[in-house]
Amino acid sequence: MINNIIGIIGLAARARKISFGADSVEEDIKKRKVKLVIVAEDSSDRTKEKFKKICELNNIPIIIDGKIEELSKAIGKSNKAIIGIKDINIVRGIQGKYNGGEVIG
Repeated sequence: MINNIIGIIGLAARARKISFGADSVEEDIKKRKVKLVIVAEDSSDRTKEKFKKICELNNIPIIIDGKIEELSKAIGKSNKAIIGIKDINIVRGIQGKYNGGEVIG
């Protein structure tokens, strides 16, 4: 399913509308900049649980899907398991695609 949104994640990265890496994403969540968190399913259970709790406390949607390699390649980095999306319009596009709908525009 992650393949449907890799292109959108790449666009978000080029537009500088993301944060990546656990510390950076967590910091941006606290600053209320992140609107969606994507965590690789092959990241550690501890990391997944930590971000589930943080997102739940801050009412931020979370997607746990894909591989670290896929997410890292999409943003042009290496070994990044966590991505925070900062733009609400990009978030809507990702959620629309991820949930099976087509994105128009």
